[in-house]
Amino acid sequence: MNSFFKPIQTIIIGICALCFALVVIITYGKIAFEPENQIVQKSSSVERGSIVDRNGKPLAVQTHFYHLGVSPTVIKNPDKLVHDIAPILSLTPEDEADMIKKIQESTSRFIYIRKKLDQATYDELSKIISDGKYTGVRFDTIPGRVYPENSLASQIIGYMGDDGKGLSGVEYSMQNTLSPNPKLGNQNTTHGQNVYVTLDANLQYKLEKIAHNAMETTQAASMMLIAANAKNGEILSYISFPSADLNNFSNASSEERRDRPAMDAYEPGSVFKIFTVATLIEMGGISPNDSFYCDGIYEKKAGNENIRIKCLEHHGWVTAREALKYSCNDALAQISDKIDAETFLARIHAMGFGSRTDIELPGETTGLVKSTSDKLWSARSKPTMAMGQEISVSALQMVHAATAIANGGIPIKLSIIHKLATYDGKDTFIHTPVFENRLFKQTTANYILSCMETTAESGTGHRAQLGDISIGVKTGTAQMADPVHGGYSDTDFLSNCLAIFPIEDPEIILYIVIEKAQGETYAGRIVAPVIAEAADTIIDHLGMNRGSATSLAHSGHISIKSNTPIKIGSDLPDFTGMSKRDLLPLLDRTDINIIINGNGWVNNQTPPAGTPITENMTIELNLE
Repeated sequence: MNSFFKPIQTIIIGICALCFALVVIITYGKIAFEPENQIVQKSSSVERGSIVDRNGKPLAVQTHFYHLGVSPTVIKNPDKLVHDIAPILSLTPEDEADMIKKIQESTSRFIYIRKKLDQATYDELSKIISDGKYTGVRFDTIPGRVYPENSLASQIIGYMGDDGKGLSGVEYSMQNTLSPNPKLGNQNTTHGQNVYVTLDANLQYKLEKIAHNAMETTQAASMMLIAANAKNGEILSYISFPSADLNNFSNASSEERRDRPAMDAYEPGSVFKIFTVATLIEMGGISPNDSFYCDGIYEKKAGNENIRIKCLEHHGWVTAREALKYSCNDALAQISDKIDAETFLARIHAMGFGSRTDIELPGETTGLVKSTSDKLWSARSKPTMAMGQEISVSALQMVHAATAIANGGIPIKLSIIHKLATYDGKDTFIHTPVFENRLFKQTTANYILSCMETTAESGTGHRAQLGDISIGVKTGTAQMADPVHGGYSDTDFLSNCLAIFPIEDPEIILYIVIEKAQGETYAGRIVAPVIAEAADTIIDHLGMNRGSATSLAHSGHISIKSNTPIKIGSDLPDFTGMSKRDLLPLLDRTDINIIINGNGWVNNQTPPAGTPITENMTIELNLE
């Protein structure tokens, strides 16, 4: 070994190894004692899309809010801090004392003392905190929403929580569209899409006023109203009262937050009779010419069961049309005898009852359709279901089933999404009608429409008549369940009415439900008039042709005559039809006194035309 390791070579290798070790040690030492270089990757921000109505009117807009927080152990003078910010936060002396106590007694390292401050408040507070050189105070920026229309269509729009996630309505159901997750590695701002709902905000506003008045008049506990396009299934108006102010959603009650048309299941009563008659006509169980004798009560023995169903009147011999016109329970029960239970239930399910409509809203109920194997099924079930009892439906299901009658027998899927668009305005989705399997022949649908028109003309729904445009309706009043004692309540009723118009070419389905009205409860008296008022508003808003409207051809050339001075001789002229501008020269006269009331054009005058002119006489002109 001594001959292999020569002394000089060994020394050289040792020196090299020592130098290498020193370099490694020095380099490691430098790295160890240098400040740590943190590599911060830029995080991607997400800009949540807006919710707008079908015409682009903003209903929910992205913004930012600020949470004001403090570190209790760092703040040196909480009394002065709270005193300085109190005017900005509109704190009372009691509020100031509570906030100071909260800070002083807190054992947490950090607490929020006020949340969801807007930009203006943030700017004012920032200046106070900066000028006062307060330490231990922090603002946290959070994504937020501004709802420009407050409570308008609140159940459709929904609400976004502090974490940036939708909690209800479209904010919830379209969360991934409004606020998509950023792609991995993307450091740019991710933009959500804008959601155009099918609602017409201006029409919604007008119909909400009508609904408010109806609730006040009837002193009802709640109300629903849905107006849908009969040709494509788009919802034009969606009302659920009481409703919540979306800008103050956290303080809303559960009743104000509840989306009744989607979530509530109830017995519809006599409105359901149109679907029963449509089923029997379609299946050939009855014909339009068949008659049924109503003596005021339907009685039948089925096995060990005795069935007794009362009717409000003794209608005598009635056809199916007349049975709907008078809402005859006896006749409807007899009509239900013409079909077996399993076939009847299958047809009810085919119309969508017992299933969700799958509209773009969360929490939708399926309702309840009993089966013959259900322990609560009895011999009475089929005839009572035929008239809208022992079956639970939603308002959306009722409107969906009505689309089959309005659309010649073919139901249409309901939708509240009109289109989707990128933040720079490019459409990515446009709603097109989704037609489902045919339920009725065209002749069946036409027959039911004509029966509904008869009901509006001279039946229980005559208060819904429009006069100059055809409308078909069916009313219904049902006792509501008594959640405390079981069975049905003697005081709580659900009054509803379904309307389709115009009959010749249906464009609109209108459905209104009033719950727990005080005093009068019959739908024909309290809901049918609201149907008429709402239908009138819809027709005028959409510019639908009315029977009383006059159509004139015009060349398009308009000639405007120059104003000619008013000449007053010995007798007073006729001022009727003159505008306020035409009358202005009269104000310069000193021999007569002119009084002009209102704006527009002269509707009447005092004294009347032809009265002799006297000095200093007073002429009063009323304009409209």
